[in-house]
Amino acid sequence: MGRLDERVALITGAGSGIGRESATLFAAEGAAVVCVDLDEGSAVATASSIEQAGGRAIAVRADVSSADDAAAMVQAAQDTYGALHIMFNNAGIMHSDDGNAQDTSEAIWDLTMNVNAKGVFLGCKFGIPAIRNSGGGSVINTASFVAHLGAATPQVAYTASKGAVLALTRELAVVHASEGVRVNALCPGPLRTELLMKFLDTDEKKHRRLVHVPMGRFGLAEEMAKSALFLASDDSSYITGSEFLVDGGITAAYVTPE
Repeated sequence: MGRLDERVALITGAGSGIGRESATLFAAEGAAVVCVDLDEGSAVATASSIEQAGGRAIAVRADVSSADDAAAMVQAAQDTYGALHIMFNNAGIMHSDDGNAQDTSEAIWDLTMNVNAKGVFLGCKFGIPAIRNSGGGSVINTASFVAHLGAATPQVAYTASKGAVLALTRELAVVHASEGVRVNALCPGPLRTELLMKFLDTDEKKHRRLVHVPMGRFGLAEEMAKSALFLASDDSSYITGSEFLVDGGITAAYVTPE
C-alpha cells in the first residue's frame, strides 16, 4: 500500500528539480500525477518516466501566471482522473537580474511576482474548490527560507514573492480548515538544483550561501520531495498553516555577514 493510493496530485514545475522528484515519488506512492510545466517537453519527460515505471501520469503545459492556464490544468486533472486531492504549487523562478531594490528592474519584479506569488494564488483559486469537491486534501505551496531571513546574496523580488506565499498560505489554511482542505508552505533551504546553481554562478556566491548552513552542504531536490510527501499524505493530517522548514539548520543559525 502506498501513502497516496487513490489520490490525484497536480504538481507545477514538474519538469525539473523539486517538482520532478516529487512527481516521481508521489507516483511511486500510488498517486495519479498531473505533471505541469511551462516547458511541455520536460513535463512530458517526467510523465513518461512515471509511466515507464508503472505509474499513472499525464503532462500538461501551463503558464501558472495565467488564469486560463491554471483553470485548464485543474480541469485536466478532473477530466482525466475524476478528482483532485493534492495541489503542489511548486513552480517558481529566480532571475539572474534580481538583485537589490536599486538595481532590480520593474520588469524583473513583475515577472517574479507573477510566477512565484500570483502563480500560487491562481493554483489555490482553482485547485482548492476541486479538492473540496473531491472530499478534501492537501495544498502545498513552495516558499523559501529567505522569506524568514532575507538572503546574503540580494534577490529582493524572489524574497518578497516567497514572503507573499507564506502570508497567502496562512490565510488560506484558516479559511479552509473546516472544509477538510489543509494548506501548508514548504520552505526549502539552499538546494543543489539548476535554478539556484544558475543564480549562484560564482564560487564566491555559493560560499556566501553555504557558510550559514550548519550542515555544510546544499540540500537535494529529493529531500524536498520526501518532505512534500509528508505534507501531502495523511501523516500530516493535523498540520495546516505551517511553514515547514527543510533548510539544513540555516534559519536556526543565520548570522548577517560582516
